[in-house]
Amino acid sequence: MPEPVEVGYVAYMLSADYLATVGADFDSEKADDAILKEVNRLAPDGVTVSRNGKAFAPASQAEAARGIDWDAILTQIDVDQILADTGR
Repeated sequence: MPEPVEVGYVAYMLSADYLATVGADFDSEKADDAILKEVNRLAPDGVTVSRNGKAFAPASQAEAARGIDWDAILTQIDVDQILADTGR
């Protein structure tokens, strides 16, 4: 099986500024993991985002995958619900 090709970077982790506005009553690592899981669920088949934010796709999909609108995917994720689900 051929190695996947890097096709971009996705800044999916919660920013320190955002965390400061919502407080710290949740596990930020679990929240980031849940967001990443949703990003990968919403990404086109064959495209995956790793924990470090790098996006990969099969070489046959690389050109199309480079055009993915990651911001549009991220806006579909209910971050408030994820934070509620990852409360301490």
